[in-house]
Amino acid sequence: MQITLIVAKAKNNVIGKDNQLIWKLSSDLKRFKNLTSGHYILMGRKTFDSLGKPLPNRTHLIITRNPEFQAPTGHHAFPSVEAAIIFCNKMEVEQLFIIGGGQIYQETIAICDVLEITEVEAEPEGDTFFPEIDPKIWKEVKRESFAADEKNDYPFSFLTYEKIKI
Repeated sequence: MQITLIVAKAKNNVIGKDNQLIWKLSSDLKRFKNLTSGHYILMGRKTFDSLGKPLPNRTHLIITRNPEFQAPTGHHAFPSVEAAIIFCNKMEVEQLFIIGGGQIYQETIAICDVLEITEVEAEPEGDTFFPEIDPKIWKEVKRESFAADEKNDYPFSFLTYEKIKI
Protein backbone atom coordinates (compact mmCIF):
# COMPACT_ATOMS: atom_id res chain seq x y z
CA MET A 1 0.00 0.00 0.00
CA GLN A 2 1.28 3.44 -0.89
CA ILE A 3 0.60 6.06 1.77
CA THR A 4 0.45 9.63 0.52
CA LEU A 5 0.09 12.65 2.77
CA ILE A 6 -1.67 15.62 1.16
CA VAL A 7 -1.75 19.12 2.66
CA ALA A 8 -1.92 22.82 1.86
CA LYS A 9 0.46 24.71 4.14
CA ALA A 10 1.73 28.24 4.46
CA LYS A 11 5.44 29.15 4.42
CA ASN A 12 5.32 29.19 8.24
CA ASN A 13 3.72 25.68 8.26
CA VAL A 14 0.28 26.99 9.32
CA ILE A 15 -2.48 24.75 7.94
CA GLY A 16 -5.56 26.09 9.70
CA LYS A 17 -7.25 28.18 12.32
CA ASP A 18 -10.37 27.36 14.33
CA ASN A 19 -10.75 24.06 12.40
CA GLN A 20 -11.03 25.93 9.08
CA LEU A 21 -8.87 26.52 6.01
CA ILE A 22 -7.48 30.05 5.98
CA TRP A 23 -7.33 30.80 2.26
CA LYS A 24 -9.27 30.33 -0.94
CA LEU A 25 -7.28 28.30 -3.47
CA SER A 26 -9.54 26.81 -6.11
CA SER A 27 -6.58 25.13 -7.84
CA ASP A 28 -5.61 23.33 -4.61
CA LEU A 29 -9.16 22.03 -4.11
CA LYS A 30 -9.22 20.72 -7.70
CA ARG A 31 -5.86 19.00 -7.22
CA PHE A 32 -7.05 17.47 -3.94
CA LYS A 33 -10.17 16.12 -5.63
CA ASN A 34 -8.26 14.73 -8.62
CA LEU A 35 -5.65 12.99 -6.46
CA THR A 36 -7.97 11.54 -3.80
CA SER A 37 -11.09 10.57 -5.80
CA GLY A 38 -11.66 6.84 -5.81
CA HIS A 39 -9.36 6.27 -2.83
CA TYR A 40 -9.42 5.83 0.93
CA ILE A 41 -8.75 9.03 2.90
CA LEU A 42 -7.66 9.03 6.55
CA MET A 43 -8.35 11.98 8.83
CA GLY A 44 -8.98 13.01 12.40
CA ARG A 45 -12.55 13.56 13.58
CA LYS A 46 -12.19 17.36 13.68
CA THR A 47 -11.08 17.34 10.04
CA PHE A 48 -14.06 15.12 9.21
CA ASP A 49 -16.38 17.52 11.05
CA SER A 50 -14.92 20.47 9.11
CA LEU A 51 -15.88 18.80 5.81
CA GLY A 52 -19.57 18.98 6.73
CA LYS A 53 -20.33 15.68 5.00
CA PRO A 54 -18.38 12.83 3.40
CA LEU A 55 -16.61 13.79 0.19
CA PRO A 56 -18.02 11.98 -2.84
CA ASN A 57 -16.25 9.00 -4.37
CA ARG A 58 -13.92 8.47 -1.40
CA THR A 59 -13.98 6.12 1.60
CA HIS A 60 -13.41 8.05 4.81
CA LEU A 61 -11.37 6.56 7.67
CA ILE A 62 -11.93 8.70 10.75
CA ILE A 63 -9.66 8.59 13.81
CA THR A 64 -11.49 9.41 17.04
CA ARG A 65 -11.09 8.79 20.75
CA ASN A 66 -14.89 8.83 21.14
CA PRO A 67 -16.12 5.20 21.20
CA GLU A 68 -19.68 6.46 20.62
CA PHE A 69 -18.80 8.12 17.29
CA GLN A 70 -20.64 6.56 14.36
CA ALA A 71 -19.10 6.95 10.91
CA PRO A 72 -21.60 7.47 8.10
CA THR A 73 -22.64 4.34 6.20
CA GLY A 74 -19.83 3.13 3.94
CA HIS A 75 -17.17 4.90 6.00
CA HIS A 76 -15.24 3.75 9.08
CA ALA A 77 -14.13 5.04 12.48
CA PHE A 78 -11.03 3.81 14.34
CA PRO A 79 -9.52 4.50 17.76
CA SER A 80 -6.01 4.88 16.31
CA VAL A 81 -4.03 5.36 13.12
CA GLU A 82 -2.58 1.87 13.64
CA ALA A 83 -6.05 0.29 13.67
CA ALA A 84 -6.93 2.11 10.43
CA ILE A 85 -3.69 0.91 8.76
CA ILE A 86 -4.40 -2.70 9.81
CA PHE A 87 -7.89 -2.34 8.29
CA CYS A 88 -6.41 -0.99 5.04
CA ASN A 89 -3.97 -3.88 4.83
CA LYS A 90 -6.81 -6.39 5.36
CA MET A 91 -8.86 -4.63 2.67
CA GLU A 92 -5.81 -4.65 0.36
CA VAL A 93 -6.07 -0.89 -0.15
CA GLU A 94 -3.56 0.13 -2.84
CA GLN A 95 -3.45 3.87 -2.10
CA LEU A 96 -4.25 5.67 1.16
CA PHE A 97 -4.28 9.45 1.48
CA ILE A 98 -3.66 11.15 4.83
CA ILE A 99 -5.64 14.44 4.78
CA GLY A 100 -5.19 15.89 8.27
CA GLY A 101 -5.34 17.54 10.63
CA GLY A 102 -2.21 18.63 12.42
CA GLN A 103 -2.05 15.83 14.99
CA ILE A 104 -2.72 13.15 12.34
CA TYR A 105 0.02 14.60 10.11
CA GLN A 106 2.42 14.52 13.08
CA GLU A 107 1.54 10.87 13.78
CA THR A 108 1.74 9.66 10.17
CA ILE A 109 4.47 11.58 8.33
CA ALA A 110 7.04 8.90 9.25
CA ILE A 111 5.01 6.09 7.64
CA CYS A 112 4.23 7.96 4.41
CA ASP A 113 5.85 7.21 1.05
CA VAL A 114 4.92 10.45 -0.73
CA LEU A 115 4.08 14.01 0.36
CA GLU A 116 1.82 16.08 -1.91
CA ILE A 117 2.25 19.63 -0.64
CA THR A 118 0.56 22.82 -1.73
CA GLU A 119 2.89 25.51 -0.41
CA VAL A 120 1.06 28.81 -0.05
CA GLU A 121 3.12 32.02 -0.33
CA ALA A 122 1.72 33.48 2.89
CA GLU A 123 2.51 33.54 6.61
CA PRO A 124 -0.91 33.73 8.28
CA GLU A 125 -1.67 33.30 11.94
CA GLY A 126 -3.12 29.93 12.83
CA ASP A 127 -3.51 27.31 15.52
CA THR A 128 -2.73 24.17 13.53
CA PHE A 129 0.66 23.43 12.01
CA PHE A 130 2.31 20.97 9.65
CA PRO A 131 5.53 19.29 10.87
CA GLU A 132 8.87 20.30 9.36
CA ILE A 133 9.86 18.32 6.26
CA ASP A 134 13.25 16.76 7.02
CA PRO A 135 15.51 16.99 3.92
CA LYS A 136 17.44 13.94 5.17
CA ILE A 137 14.23 11.88 4.79
CA TRP A 138 12.37 13.62 1.95
CA LYS A 139 13.49 14.58 -1.55
CA GLU A 140 11.55 17.11 -3.63
CA VAL A 141 10.91 15.48 -7.02
CA LYS A 142 8.43 17.89 -8.62
CA ARG A 143 7.44 21.55 -8.29
CA GLU A 144 4.92 23.67 -10.21
CA SER A 145 4.45 27.33 -9.22
CA PHE A 146 1.47 29.57 -9.88
CA ALA A 147 0.58 33.23 -9.39
CA ALA A 148 -2.40 34.46 -7.40
CA ASP A 149 -5.51 35.19 -9.51
CA GLU A 150 -9.26 35.68 -9.11
CA LYS A 151 -9.71 32.06 -7.91
CA ASN A 152 -6.56 31.77 -5.80
CA ASP A 153 -5.89 34.25 -2.97
CA TYR A 154 -2.09 33.76 -2.89
CA PRO A 155 0.75 32.59 -5.12
CA PHE A 156 1.35 28.88 -4.47
CA SER A 157 3.34 25.85 -5.57
CA PHE A 158 2.47 22.17 -5.90
CA LEU A 159 5.37 20.09 -4.55
CA THR A 160 5.83 16.34 -4.55
CA TYR A 161 8.30 14.75 -2.15
CA GLU A 162 9.35 11.12 -2.12
CA LYS A 163 10.89 9.34 0.84
CA ILE A 164 14.61 8.83 0.37
CA LYS A 165 15.37 5.09 0.21
CA ILE A 166 18.12 4.20 2.63
